[in-house]
Amino acid sequence: MIGLINKLRRRTPLGWLQLSHEKSRLLVALSGVAFADILILMQLGFQAALYDSNTRLHKSLQADIVLINPQARYLLRMSSFPRRRLYQAMSVPGVESAEAIYINPANWKNPQNQHENSLLVLGFNPKKPPFDFLKNHPNIEPIKLPDNYLFDRASRGDYNKIITQVEQGKSVTTEMERRRIRVVGLYKIGASFGTDGSLMTSDQNFLMLFPRREASSVSIGVINVKKNYDPVKVAEMLKANLPDDVLVLTKQEFIDFEKNYWSKNTAIGFVFGLGVVMGFVVGVIIVYQVLSTDVNDHISEYATLKAMGYKHIYFLGVIFEEAAILALLGFIPGLAVSMGLYSLTRKATNLPLYMSLARAFMVLLLTFIMCMISGAIATRKLQGAEPADMF
Repeated sequence: MIGLINKLRRRTPLGWLQLSHEKSRLLVALSGVAFADILILMQLGFQAALYDSNTRLHKSLQADIVLINPQARYLLRMSSFPRRRLYQAMSVPGVESAEAIYINPANWKNPQNQHENSLLVLGFNPKKPPFDFLKNHPNIEPIKLPDNYLFDRASRGDYNKIITQVEQGKSVTTEMERRRIRVVGLYKIGASFGTDGSLMTSDQNFLMLFPRREASSVSIGVINVKKNYDPVKVAEMLKANLPDDVLVLTKQEFIDFEKNYWSKNTAIGFVFGLGVVMGFVVGVIIVYQVLSTDVNDHISEYATLKAMGYKHIYFLGVIFEEAAILALLGFIPGLAVSMGLYSLTRKATNLPLYMSLARAFMVLLLTFIMCMISGAIATRKLQGAEPADMF
């Protein structure tokens, strides 16, 4: 073992010497690797933001089980089911409570600039708020009064003056669906790929805002189970006892329901996935061009070494050394630039675009694989070639 360590110490870092000899070529290669990493990291970041932004409300639900219409596609197109299914659910052993949520998109006029935007409006029983961020919220009581609403302070758009006024204890009056409403409080969820933001109010205010909606038509049923009961088993009992006009999901299944729509039923999920593949392919091509040029420039030196008895595995080691150096040194600026772009995009769109350690490590691993593939392709010319043919 000691002899092997000493041998490694004595080994000339030929790969690094060849790369560093041509400074301009090294910078071009590192720029190419960084560009591929930026492309991959941005696509993965947008994909994660797509899923996270569209499931934030789902994750914040204080629910063990969720009921929806089987025809529902995603949060903005939930369809409705009969409210009496909630009363029927209460008769199932283990069910502690069953509450209704009403959901509908609406056009509201931004009181700051009078522009109309589409926001998601949610109505619920204010005595039992269904979202964890509304627990002990100071403005729950006011939304029991007619035309009072809570506004998502993280909505996409220019709402600084409105937020400041509400924070100072003042209400803000505006128009939504041709009805005068008042913003009396704030909460924070954020925009998504499907909507610019949201408003929340009591179920009674919701029904006044949308007079064509009936109280008996529910968008989402929120069910909580009693202590010492397994939500999965209670969900199975609900499936057995409720008609087919309602779909019974656990909370995690409800989150997955939304994710599956955006990943499988829309083009945007496919586009982000394709972007990752394209970034990987671009990286392979760029690194291959650099390493292939390097091999061609030093073909006579490789021929000499091969004539001296060096095996092909040695040449592979040199090229893989270069590939590993390019992968590591190119990843660092790629990661730094991507984090800056994440921050810029997050501020501009209010989307949850953050760099995770798992994503950074995965892209680093992909970068090594990308460079190793390029290195393996670049050494094909050396394999099986006779030294005499290489001079």
